[in-house]
Amino acid sequence: MIFRQLIEPDSSTYTYLLSCPETGITALIDPVLDTVDRDLKVLQEMGLELDFTIDTHVHADHLTGARRLRERTGSRIAWPDLDRLSCADIGLREGESFHVGNIEIYPLFTPGHTDHHHAYLVDNGTHKMLFSGDALLIESCGRTDFQSGDAATLYRSIHDKFFSLPDDTLVYPCHDYEGRFVTTIAQEKARNPRLGNNRPQEEFVKIMETMDLPYPRKIDFAVPGNRECGLCPDNTPEEYRGPCREA
Repeated sequence: MIFRQLIEPDSSTYTYLLSCPETGITALIDPVLDTVDRDLKVLQEMGLELDFTIDTHVHADHLTGARRLRERTGSRIAWPDLDRLSCADIGLREGESFHVGNIEIYPLFTPGHTDHHHAYLVDNGTHKMLFSGDALLIESCGRTDFQSGDAATLYRSIHDKFFSLPDDTLVYPCHDYEGRFVTTIAQEKARNPRLGNNRPQEEFVKIMETMDLPYPRKIDFAVPGNRECGLCPDNTPEEYRGPCREA
């Protein structure tokens, strides 16, 4: 499997490139509108053409690049089917694997950060690779205080779907804000300050309910825009409209 990890610095969002070396079929997980040109350049340099974009959820901190990439490349948009987005080409469901060439991707329904959030599990032949979206981050987890979030639900998703995976499973999150790139299930079970060391659900819920985090600066336009697969809505502030105007 061909694999690259890319980052959009403003929202600290990771985009993941997966490509099947036997077929050349290629996907980007959680692309960002701001870095569409960068992603297309990377693909060109690697001699690859984009076939699919795959999103984990309706993001609140950036606009997805899915629609723009489809316009530029003819790629197909794969999205959690539960979101019922009319702009999506393919609905992803737990229990139904999705193939990127010979790469088999297993969607995992992991609500809590949002009610329809999905993560994606891949076995590369050496390790399992978990693309955890915003549910599980490196020694952290996604917020649960807006956009259908629920702390108890997130706790169950992480424990039931993630912490039941092999300890050496590599975890690639959608974000990291401290320059880290990857973690493992074993590390998160031991060291995650919100979830590790078998922290009870009641304590986790209390932590999440008392965090008093700032209002997400892009949520008012990102959520409706992402329900249109990355279309910039009319209420996008001028300071964030640069990527909207790119050809």
